[in-house]
Amino acid sequence: MRVALLGPPGSGKGTQSEVLRDRLGVPHISSGDLLRDAVARGTELGRAAKGFMDRGELVPDDLVLGMIRERLQAGDCNEGWLLDGFPRTLAQAEALDRLLENEGRGGLQHVVSLRVPLEDVVVRLGGRRTCGGCGRLYHVKFQPPKADGTCDACGAALVTRRDDEEATIRARLGVYERQTAPLLAYYSKRGLLREVDGTAAPSNVSGEILTALKDRR
Repeated sequence: MRVALLGPPGSGKGTQSEVLRDRLGVPHISSGDLLRDAVARGTELGRAAKGFMDRGELVPDDLVLGMIRERLQAGDCNEGWLLDGFPRTLAQAEALDRLLENEGRGGLQHVVSLRVPLEDVVVRLGGRRTCGGCGRLYHVKFQPPKADGTCDACGAALVTRRDDEEATIRARLGVYERQTAPLLAYYSKRGLLREVDGTAAPSNVSGEILTALKDRR
């Protein structure tokens, strides 16, 4: 099965990707993980991407697509795969379609979109706190420390990362909304889009996704 998982930051894509990987028996391919791995291994694509990353710039689509092409050529992808974090834009979706057609390995069969209201995402991400000492993660609502503002493990003060500040979260969500609206329409017209309520308990979300995939085979 060939699946792409979409959703805003904080929608639970990482959690659901792990479940789907195990239940479907296909590799989980994260564009972010591919970038970090390529840079760490010092591959040609990784060296090219590192320059953009070091300057705080977005890695161009052609480099990301090149990494995805390499990954899809691996033997464990013969029976399918799960894409996480790609495509993000209409241009990337069209480029992915061309890649899959040229490779002759079969196109996307399902595109799952996790629906989570933006205000819920702000609560999920804005409540995260990080230990300034050991890096342990907490959440003021869902996983609070025993003592307010203090790490259970090392006693250091908890801090709010810049990425978890409300202004930053809303800016990221604004970008996601602008990029994703045409992407959802693109896949909906092709009959590939499966929308799932991402606000339920993780196990329930997993069940809804698997049901949607089964019903549309």
